[in-house]
Amino acid sequence: MGKPLPQRALRVPLRPSARVVADAEHLANLTHHLTPRDRWIARLLHEHRVLTTHQIVQVGWPTRRSANERLLQLYRWRVVDRFQPLSPLGEGMPPAHYVCDIAGAAVLAAEDGIDFKETGYRHDRALGVAYWHQLAHRVAVNGFFTHLIAHARRPNPQGTLAAWWSEARARRAFGDIVRPDGYGRWTSSRGDVEWFFELDWATEPYPRLALKIDNYGRLAAATGIATPVLFWFPTAGRETSARRALAAAVAGLDQPDTVPVATTAATLAPPESQLDPALARWLPLTQTRAGRLALDQLPRAWPRLPAPSPVSDRPGDGPAGPGLRPPAPMPPEKYRG
Repeated sequence: MGKPLPQRALRVPLRPSARVVADAEHLANLTHHLTPRDRWIARLLHEHRVLTTHQIVQVGWPTRRSANERLLQLYRWRVVDRFQPLSPLGEGMPPAHYVCDIAGAAVLAAEDGIDFKETGYRHDRALGVAYWHQLAHRVAVNGFFTHLIAHARRPNPQGTLAAWWSEARARRAFGDIVRPDGYGRWTSSRGDVEWFFELDWATEPYPRLALKIDNYGRLAAATGIATPVLFWFPTAGRETSARRALAAAVAGLDQPDTVPVATTAATLAPPESQLDPALARWLPLTQTRAGRLALDQLPRAWPRLPAPSPVSDRPGDGPAGPGLRPPAPMPPEKYRG
């Protein structure tokens, strides 16, 4: 299930089922039954809005069966809610999609010591992603990062996901200049690599992609931090054409080195891995002789790029005013294997 589904494939009927009432008595009893992983999943869903069954397995369970058993219980307890998209005839059934439910948000509010109203949670808004015109885009962006968590949970992992910021969190930090689909950092024996992520469905004209480069240049000038930008495209043809526009835009910057760019295409990987960023699939704009690089190899393409400072030094790290704390990028230690 690594192949991203286009928006046209998601047509959403809801799946009613008997569930508990999320009253005060239920919440009081629920607190003692939730594991650290349950709470982390609820926080992840609140922050990133929606995850599929497959993505939840990637981030926190050893098997789909064990995940489904626990998700069913969390669903009945109103910690999570779910919907089942429909796809056109002949394209198969997409996995169930999960969102944070009212009991999950209430438990997290209590855990953070804030009033429920301060979470900003509304059940209609949480479930409203089922009808959102950018649902497929959000699911694909989240799949990019859950693949990295899956890599970090394997035996003898090559690295760990040290940061995963949602689009909303990145927008709070940088929205007056850039609006990436996410921000991430991967830590391995080769060092740290950080990036802004841009997922393109071939719907934006090339001049708009070029304008993004100009905006990232402005951000680098304002913060003094040069951060790579990774562009994911649906096809190799789209990538080739977009690279010309991106290269011209970078060349037009006063300081081109402050906006390192690498690109990839979904069709370069097998269907189950089209969103996997760890593969040797990234082609930097400034270096093509070495071929495509794995994620942790990218810094070698930009020798003038300084090592990234701690994530905690990033503008926007941590809570931005009232609201729930953002989730840790990795599950609790007990559930990483």
